[in-house]
Amino acid sequence: MALGMETKQLILPITGMTCANCVATIERNLKKLDGIQNAVVNLSSERASVDYDPGKLELPDIIARIERAGYGIATGEADFVINRLSDDSDARRLEKTLHKLRGVSDAHVALASGKAHVRYIPTIITQAELRQEIKKAGFEAVELGGETEDAEALARRREIDSQSSLLKIGLLFTLPLFLLAMARDLNLLPAIFYEPASMPGMLVESKWWVNWIMLALAAPVQFYVGWQYYIGAYKALRNGSANMDVLIAMGSSAAFIYSLPITFGWLNGHVYYETAAVIITLIRLGKYLEAKAKGRTSEAIKKLMGLRAKSAHVRRDGIEKVLPLEDVRVGDIVLVHPGETIPVDGVVVEGRSSVDESMLTGESLPVEKKVGDKVIGATLNKMGSFSFEATKVGKETALSQIIKLVEDAQGSRAPIQKLADQVSAVFVPIVIAVALAALVSWWLLVPILFPNYPFIESSFTTGLIRMVAVLVIACPCAMGLATPTAVMVGAGKGAEMGILFRNSEALERAGKISIVILDKTGTITKGQPAVTDTITTNQLSSTPGQKLPGDRELLRLAASLEKNSEHPLGEAIWAEATRHGMNLSDVHGFRAIAGKGVEGEVDGYRVVVGNNQMMATLGIPLDGLEPHIKRLQSDAKTVILVALDGKAQGVIAVADTIKDGSREGIALLHKLGIQVIMITGDNRKTAQSIAAQAGIDRVIAEVLPEGKSSEIVKLQSANGQSRASRTDRPVVAMVGDGINDAPALAQADVGIAIGTGTDVAMAAAPVTLISGDLRGVARTISLSRRTLKTIRQNLFWAFFYNVILIPAAALGYLNPMLAAAAMAFSSVFVVSNSLRLRKIKV
Repeated sequence: MALGMETKQLILPITGMTCANCVATIERNLKKLDGIQNAVVNLSSERASVDYDPGKLELPDIIARIERAGYGIATGEADFVINRLSDDSDARRLEKTLHKLRGVSDAHVALASGKAHVRYIPTIITQAELRQEIKKAGFEAVELGGETEDAEALARRREIDSQSSLLKIGLLFTLPLFLLAMARDLNLLPAIFYEPASMPGMLVESKWWVNWIMLALAAPVQFYVGWQYYIGAYKALRNGSANMDVLIAMGSSAAFIYSLPITFGWLNGHVYYETAAVIITLIRLGKYLEAKAKGRTSEAIKKLMGLRAKSAHVRRDGIEKVLPLEDVRVGDIVLVHPGETIPVDGVVVEGRSSVDESMLTGESLPVEKKVGDKVIGATLNKMGSFSFEATKVGKETALSQIIKLVEDAQGSRAPIQKLADQVSAVFVPIVIAVALAALVSWWLLVPILFPNYPFIESSFTTGLIRMVAVLVIACPCAMGLATPTAVMVGAGKGAEMGILFRNSEALERAGKISIVILDKTGTITKGQPAVTDTITTNQLSSTPGQKLPGDRELLRLAASLEKNSEHPLGEAIWAEATRHGMNLSDVHGFRAIAGKGVEGEVDGYRVVVGNNQMMATLGIPLDGLEPHIKRLQSDAKTVILVALDGKAQGVIAVADTIKDGSREGIALLHKLGIQVIMITGDNRKTAQSIAAQAGIDRVIAEVLPEGKSSEIVKLQSANGQSRASRTDRPVVAMVGDGINDAPALAQADVGIAIGTGTDVAMAAAPVTLISGDLRGVARTISLSRRTLKTIRQNLFWAFFYNVILIPAAALGYLNPMLAAAAMAFSSVFVVSNSLRLRKIKV
């Protein structure tokens, strides 16, 4: 990538895709555009993710290319009543403003009615953002129709409704046509339908006009219900590819066109109108059921979106107002009453309550909230009332970030999908070749090899029927849907459980984890250590002539220094001094040494607070403190040494407690056959004591933050394998929650960030556990394994189906109507199998 190149990402909702070949066609066409850096199309979510250089391309260029390839973009429509329109120039100005907005495809403002009609792409701009832009232009927009509509869902629903209408029309004509054809062939019709038999015992032929009735019933199905397949086939062939539409158009047209000269009296024989109509109607039924099922794969996202509050009680200028959610601004004071949904993210400034956060974290118990605590938008207030200051609104809220993360994961491509993509690229041409080979073989070769074979009317007719069966039995759709549908459901299920996957590769790889490395502080333990012991070597004076107990003064000096530190152990010392009401002094020349400690000047002393390594680095002897250090460490306490003016004066012991659920979480990992390792900067004795309590298999202690990545590399390089080679070596997961863990999270094969940690850690991790519960690690691996199992089942079915049934059709074991039924329901099976993931318990 060129230095300084700006990159933008677009998410576009695509319409008109039917199979994996459509995915390949759109991706290939997009990548031909100069300025496209990456394009990934997902058949299950029906979205395209496009990274492009805005200096070379604009949105209309990308949309035009997709439309030229024969596909569409799902758009939403919004109508607004516009206040403050004074004249026609205002209307034209607003119209021009709307047209300039990224994601708006059309806009019309009518002065007479005072209304604006906007067509827009819902994945790029929302109705709330449209209202804000109208407001910025100096007008006021009132949305018609009440609550904001999910425009993309509405576009998909219109597509399903269209499929439903075509299916009903297809059934209206196909059922009587099929019954007429079957009754005719079985001689079940009244005598008026048949020609008189020239000799007793001879086959009775139907009258000439029966074929015309069948043509009249078949034509609307062929050219109205099936017209989409002709259009799709034409566009696919124009783009130099072949898709499912080509197979359906060829198969149904062969049966229909073959029947025409017989109907016109030019040839003798049997008409196959019912075959053509049944093929189209059955496949339309399959596509309708598939579309309905695919809609259910995104239910998790819909649930998350449904959590949003519609309005908020905001106090502005001393007055409480009820405002739409999109009008809440950062800094607003928001009031929340019992039973209400918290509208946006913020910090409590008044009152207290308990909040149900289970919809986001998976934690069933309500969380107590008081002044200073953070609250998350979309969570449910239980009993009390409180006010909070809004800190994140709109797309910045935790819920919006979660939704985006899940959508990104659902739209990404898993490595396991690569084989299906490679097969899909050549699938349709191979099927056409097999179909033509079946025609030629049955028409020309079989009569020579098997002269007495009982052909259907003639060898050509038999060959034609076999060719049609091959064309319609082949199903590239099942291969295209096998992976993305399972990923969509798996990622959505994860979100419901408080597990967020950044992409589908993380979802796939998590199931292969064999070693889990756990950071101690904040991951296994609560990360809120408290001071338990203070031991000094002598009495110190705070001022000349005044003697104070040495332990209190030592604690005060250490706390004065540590008030500038962000380390949990430093915060524990500061909290202990504050609890005792000690007056802390100013610090000069503060310096922190990562993984070792801090130093600075306090009240004339050169104070050093840190671990053994800190003292060794500075050459400070321990002066008889070693027995105390060993005793405290054997009790699983972390020892912090305090030195004044180059002499060790005492130790402060800090203990952290194991989180609720840590022991159970580690036990669950053992049940999954996973080795659990704890990594920490603590001394080995303290670490081993914690490990024994938690059930850890192995301890890596006294590791500096920058050394964690090196330890992971050592584990990844087991058996001499490099990190690049992912076969025959352990798949290592790192679980952590702090800034110091970010490099280790990135180095691991799967980085899992505990949600109670920092945004930096989350950004580096492919997986995030919102709740911070260690049991979530085992759930993550179990969910990944179940999703992988489902993907393998889907791929097996897709390949098995085609490998077995295409030859069976070519050999004459399937007639075209049965072939169409099998093809129609093969993709429905794949989607339905993926939907079973919604009900699993992990």
